[in-house]
Amino acid sequence: MKKNIFLVTGSAGFIGYHLSNFLLKKNFYVLGIDNINNYYSVDIKKTRINNLKKFKKFSFIKLDISNNKKLFFSLEKFKNRIRCVFHLAAQAGVRYSIERPDKYISSNLNGFFNIINYTKSNNIPYFFYASSSSVYGDNTGKLSLSKRTSKPLSLYAATKKANEVMAHSYSEMFGLKTIGLRFFTVYGPLGRPDMSIFKFTKSLILNKPIELYNNGNHSRDFTFVDDAVSLIYNIYKNRNKLKNANIFNISNGNKVQITYVLKLLKQFLKIDKILISKLPLQPGDINTTLSDTAYTNKFTKIYKRTSINVGLKKFIKWYKEYYSV
Repeated sequence: MKKNIFLVTGSAGFIGYHLSNFLLKKNFYVLGIDNINNYYSVDIKKTRINNLKKFKKFSFIKLDISNNKKLFFSLEKFKNRIRCVFHLAAQAGVRYSIERPDKYISSNLNGFFNIINYTKSNNIPYFFYASSSSVYGDNTGKLSLSKRTSKPLSLYAATKKANEVMAHSYSEMFGLKTIGLRFFTVYGPLGRPDMSIFKFTKSLILNKPIELYNNGNHSRDFTFVDDAVSLIYNIYKNRNKLKNANIFNISNGNKVQITYVLKLLKQFLKIDKILISKLPLQPGDINTTLSDTAYTNKFTKIYKRTSINVGLKKFIKWYKEYYSV
């Protein structure tokens, strides 16, 4: 292997897979790590990894990042070859953090420490990591980097804020360039089955009731996965302009009401009637997310994003092909 290896943790995950695929298509070497847990369909995770294994420059290690000893041992042969770490592995999901908080401590805190400490210990200059729009809590209006993030509404959000604080300390103490990526509701092909667009599409096709929280009166800044990956790569390309500790909103910059998403899905899938099961807003859920994209746009020089109409059509096309609908 060459020296310009990118380490991508969570490479069997949604964003990790798409970022790995993007880098491989640019002819970089990618080393992927994932424990392939069963939080959601293992089959879709295996599909992602099998797709990546078609590239000769992809290597994969099945590994739980919370096991520090095994992490360092497994990566020993790659020592001095890794140029940059993209740490996207994490236990995801706001609601699941109510049921299994231990999973979030193990992966999002212990695992995060192990990876950032590995990065520092091996003098890898750049450490990108997944944060979340959930760190903004109950803030309203456009969510800019100047907004308060000290009052998370869920344990998941709390672990993501803790990651940002830990990363900042490593930047201050060791001069490590850390880049936090606050993702805003990323969706797209080979997405997570626990996310709303995936669940809505599945229910509509199978003619099953849709679980609609808060009567659909909440909004999200839906971000198409290709846009997210392009933003990440352009931040990396402009790495010489980075400060030691950095945070970016990875987002679309438009809020879309959930009922409008349903309306579009109904139209694109040519569904006559939607069955709805109304549920209250769930604990830890945020009513509205809307990102301020100004700082990210200026840094990356990327100003255009995929509209929800175009993104949904691309997702539906993939879904029908994948599930042979």
